[in-house]
Amino acid sequence: MLSFNNTEIAFSGKTNRDLNRSYWLFKMVANPIFVNIGKSLVTFAIQIHFPIKGIIKATIFKQFCGGETIEECDRTVKELERFNIGTILDYSVEGKENEHDFDVCSRETVATVGKAKNDKYIPFCVFKVTGLARFALLEKVSAAEKLTENEQKEYERVRNRVNSICKAAHDAGIPIFIDAEESWIQQAIDELANTMMAAYNIQKPVVYNTYQLYRKDRLSYLKHSLELAQQKNYYLGTKLVRGAYMEKERDRAAEKSYSSPIQNTKEDTDRDYDAALLFCIENISKIAFCAGTHNENSSMYLARLMKDKAIAAGNTHIYFSQLLGMSDHISFNLASEGFNVAKYVPYGPVNEVLPYLIRRAQENTSVKGQTSRELSLIIKEKQRRKG
Repeated sequence: MLSFNNTEIAFSGKTNRDLNRSYWLFKMVANPIFVNIGKSLVTFAIQIHFPIKGIIKATIFKQFCGGETIEECDRTVKELERFNIGTILDYSVEGKENEHDFDVCSRETVATVGKAKNDKYIPFCVFKVTGLARFALLEKVSAAEKLTENEQKEYERVRNRVNSICKAAHDAGIPIFIDAEESWIQQAIDELANTMMAAYNIQKPVVYNTYQLYRKDRLSYLKHSLELAQQKNYYLGTKLVRGAYMEKERDRAAEKSYSSPIQNTKEDTDRDYDAALLFCIENISKIAFCAGTHNENSSMYLARLMKDKAIAAGNTHIYFSQLLGMSDHISFNLASEGFNVAKYVPYGPVNEVLPYLIRRAQENTSVKGQTSRELSLIIKEKQRRKG
């Protein structure tokens, strides 16, 4: 019987030392004051070139990242493979704004596809469109504002980068996720994703768009996406998440005096997320999806839906996914029961991945019950091992 309380399975990949490191990290991120002060101190230390890279790499980086390069991720890939868990290589360098960096990100993402082609335990690759384009340009396209001639040429380069990645994924037979981002640039991302799916999802699902169900409109947009896919005769690839920009979204809506796109309550988000799972299951012949969630109830709900509908645990159209360093009790217990599971494994130079790491710490602090649940399971496993 599937259970997320089995800590022996959940932490079977961790040594006592790993477990202790995780314990102290989650203890620290449970404290909002510590996280906020730590963010400022670390950012300042990096700016003045204070030598803290080693400390970061041995602690929070080791918990949440696979390495600084694709090759450094090999150890994590092999470790997860031991427990029948896949790896999603995620080049997590953020906040770049020039053409050189966009081209570097594009080449790096294509390199992850090449890596995945030769390793069955790397079942997906992923990229953010903001790794390939200026945020302000995506904002302008999403608002349907007229582009200047130079901007039109710039956006054509963005399309070419996205297409080169998706074509490489198609040619290699490796599915690729296009991550969702802020609502005021999502329209441009959706249009790119739909174009790529129409081009490359004819024979099988290759390109996956991401749906953030903490947005009030995303369940209806998911249904619209399937209608569009059926009209144009391609498979719909979907990654379902709750979302990662809640405070930012609400603050901007208040600042600019428009109605917040974010659900009014967590219960509303949970309802739409589970409704999206059911919708995908009911249309599984034309939809391939990944349930990206750290929510135990939704993970169990999907597992039960699959059983009720007599869908095999290993059906290739269905994956569960969690972030490296988090919710191992979900990932490892699902994998032990034969479900398809893959961990997001971010990588990149320590200094460049720092915004990602800070966001992880802030999310763990703000998500109600997440950190306390992680801590309680770690404590339970430490006691079991002493026992």
